Amino acid sequence: MVPRLTTALTGPLLALEAKFLDSAPAIERWLRGKWQEHTPPFYGSVDLRNSGVKLAPVDMNLFPGGFNNLNSAFLPLCVQAAMSAIDKICPNAKSLLLIPENHTRNTFYLQNVAQLVKILQLTGLDVRLGTLIPEIDRPTEVDLPNGAKLVLEPLVRTKYRLGLNGFDPCAILLNNDLSAGIPEILQNLNEQFVLPPLHAGWAVRRKSNHFTAYDEVADEFAKLVGIDPWQINPYFSVCSSVNFHERQGEECLASNVDAVLTLIREKYKEYGIEETPYVVVKADAGTYGMGVMTVKSAAEVIGLNRKQRNKMSVIKEGLEVSQVIIQEGVHTHERVSDGVAEPVVYMIDRYVVGGFYRVHSGRGADENLNAPGMHFEPLAFETSCCLPDQCQNPDAAPNRFYAYGVVARLAQLAASLELENTAPPED
Repeated sequence: MVPRLTTALTGPLLALEAKFLDSAPAIERWLRGKWQEHTPPFYGSVDLRNSGVKLAPVDMNLFPGGFNNLNSAFLPLCVQAAMSAIDKICPNAKSLLLIPENHTRNTFYLQNVAQLVKILQLTGLDVRLGTLIPEIDRPTEVDLPNGAKLVLEPLVRTKYRLGLNGFDPCAILLNNDLSAGIPEILQNLNEQFVLPPLHAGWAVRRKSNHFTAYDEVADEFAKLVGIDPWQINPYFSVCSSVNFHERQGEECLASNVDAVLTLIREKYKEYGIEETPYVVVKADAGTYGMGVMTVKSAAEVIGLNRKQRNKMSVIKEGLEVSQVIIQEGVHTHERVSDGVAEPVVYMIDRYVVGGFYRVHSGRGADENLNAPGMHFEPLAFETSCCLPDQCQNPDAAPNRFYAYGVVARLAQLAASLELENTAPPED
């Protein structure tokens, strides 16, 4: 099923989907050429927002944690894409070490780990789990709700290699976003591939670098298919040297909020959009929907109360926020049942391997849905994101999902440029 849109699908989005449909051969050729020039991240997930006028990515995760939410029908796609990714990196790979987050009590996350293990094992790899949790000093079983078990093992480091007791893997796959920093045990592994690279972790990575790369990708793509790049790209700006506890950087925040809102108002006027423009102020590093606030005027970021400052000042692992991105807010007019929804598209290598809807019945169309009370609809994507159907309307399921897949792959391409641009110099 395709979630219903609260806006009539006779406007710009329908035209946008029609453009993608008409340009599908050119789009696929262009993307194929780009992947000959750039290496995609091993995997990624993209949060999209569909306003009925624009369809744009608002976040890109290089350590996706929701493979358990994908429709099981897409397991073969996941396996084939993982095979492709591994063959390019280590064609003779026999073993892989997977390092997950330290969420041993989060059963939803652990089910994601179990699904990742299953995908990788089906490629023919021997997969074992190493943990960064210092308290785990022997193989430790973790029970899952479905009766399955995971075994977490302590890492064993030699001079240039990382493995487990009696296990020397060809490659290391991180499903840990390194928010707390890059542990010494992961550094200087000169004889093994670490995927994604260490500088993809939030200890180093910045969302503003990603969206700077996305600007470049979106502009080139828009020229290819003949659209306004704004329809697939949110405006943004950055404030550094912010300290919410000390009220430092409020003037920078206010001026940047005002500047981005001014740009949005001009576009809303151009497209006849009557909704109230808004921006999302969020930590430039980090995930889990922490350090995020919705703002509709510059005055709202001056004189934040203590509760607001506390909410914005700390993200995952207790890290303090010192830099924020001010991003154009994209209203989501998609709904699943009684909840506001946004699509999340998953990729392995350069391939779309499925997706789901993040749904929140307690949030509005202009709010962050990655918040307590959300749930996922894993059965929403009943058709592939890769197979448009010229015989159906532009908003039919295969074509709506194809549009999602195109924009998600643009974000994946931007991520590859971002990682190239921010790679540390080789010694």
